[in-house]
Amino acid sequence: FRNNCGQKPTFVETFLFMQIIQKYFNDLTEEQLIQFAKLELLYKDWNSKINVISRKDIDELYLKHVLHSLSIAKLISFKDDTSILDVGTGGGFPGIPLAILFPNCKFHLVDSIQKKINVVNSVVKKLDLKNVKTSISRVEALSEKNDFIVSRAVTNMKDFVSWVKFKINKKSFNDLKNGIIYLKGGDLKEELKSFKKVKTFELSHFFKEDFFQEKKIVYLPI
Repeated sequence: FRNNCGQKPTFVETFLFMQIIQKYFNDLTEEQLIQFAKLELLYKDWNSKINVISRKDIDELYLKHVLHSLSIAKLISFKDDTSILDVGTGGGFPGIPLAILFPNCKFHLVDSIQKKINVVNSVVKKLDLKNVKTSISRVEALSEKNDFIVSRAVTNMKDFVSWVKFKINKKSFNDLKNGIIYLKGGDLKEELKSFKKVKTFELSHFFKEDFFQEKKIVYLPI
């Protein structure tokens, strides 16, 4: 890992990269800090080749992608050996930030677009994340089951639930019952009205930045 001058960043530089993350997650290990700090250069490098993250968002990677992904950790602290499937992971969100934060959990990142999984594989390798596997696939084609399904607004909730509802382990051992944890924004009342057990959590309760004002976590136990 090198900074813009081609030199290995100092711990001070690493902390500067990580300012917004450390604001809300202040007990990260040195290894986690370094892994998070690497994300900016890795994604900017990939974005110069293919459009992994929108051009307007890449300079706010830590706010709009990393911290947004980590909001799930404000709802649940996954216990060791929890298995999490990230559906429609795109460039690796929310899966990669969560895999850094929960190194003793097992993550499976899935997307149907090969070039996106190529990026994810590269980032996973550069970060030396041993707890991540990937697949180029539609989720409907997967046979395995996991404790939790996570995603960032890949489709409407009704369709998403139909894709994944049979891919969740029945036996729960976390503080939340196994199910779907979905990151989405806007007015969701109409979209969620048919789900009796669904709960929503405003991200503005966790984070003060304006970006999170209309963002939500949708939790549906299965």
